[in-house]
Amino acid sequence: MASPEFNLAFEPAYGQAVPIAPGVQRITVNNPSAFTFHGTNSYIVGHASTAVIDPGPEDEEHFQALMAALGGREVTHIFVSHTHRDHSPLCRRLQAATGAQIVAEGPHRAARPLHEGEVNPFTESSDVDFLPDIAIGDGETIEGDGWRLTGVLTPGHTANHAAFALEGTGILFSADHVMAWATSIVAPPDGSMSDYMTSLNKLIARHDRLLLPGHGGPVRKPISFMRALKTHRRMRERAVLGRIRAGDRNIPEMVKVIYRETDPRLHGAAALSVLAHIEDLVERGEVETDGPPALLGSYRAATRR
Repeated sequence: MASPEFNLAFEPAYGQAVPIAPGVQRITVNNPSAFTFHGTNSYIVGHASTAVIDPGPEDEEHFQALMAALGGREVTHIFVSHTHRDHSPLCRRLQAATGAQIVAEGPHRAARPLHEGEVNPFTESSDVDFLPDIAIGDGETIEGDGWRLTGVLTPGHTANHAAFALEGTGILFSADHVMAWATSIVAPPDGSMSDYMTSLNKLIARHDRLLLPGHGGPVRKPISFMRALKTHRRMRERAVLGRIRAGDRNIPEMVKVIYRETDPRLHGAAALSVLAHIEDLVERGEVETDGPPALLGSYRAATRR
């Protein structure tokens, strides 16, 4: 398979707790957009005692839906995959209501230091005040009543992105790293293409049977789908390198050609994705630039010696 077969079929069922697997329910926030698909998925794991994964944005209707779905059940932990504002802010209100501990890789941070004069365009969309009660490490497991969730650190979409494996089931909550409906946005300085590809290889090696993402429906054939995602990313990389070799000298020129069939509303994100590829190519010595890579930087193919 040369490119992933994306699945756009999804019924968000806003406000309803949808059973996904034994002991797993999904509630989707009514925050659809070009970046969130039909909305952000929150998951409730467990029976009498539960964990909530990605409570979502500060949204009154979603908070009430979560509380109704919990139905008075104990919540011991709130797991947060990463600190974009469509995933984490409601954790504070949910914690106040339940007394649960907040679990995540760590606070929000960029994947690399900012270059001189660079402004982080993601500050407004990031939950920069977030601080977990428990900083989960890679492979560390937290247990509840009848469930065990293990942290699988997957930097790339953000530096602090984590997936969570539901032990004994083959289910991985993949958040925004792998989604059935679209590729993940990898946008510097918050994201890193090198990190993303390393994390993708890590998930491929796990052989989980089902991925439950942060947006859209399940990924039911994870290995073949992720291998296709990897191929897709490498094809994009070759397209970027091809445009540079063809004479394009800046990212807007490349986006016009490479993403000509993409929704124009996503061209800004596409430009940042190209920048992520270029940062990786510069680091590997495939592309040269004067100064650090930037959206309006000038690029050329590396001269082989």
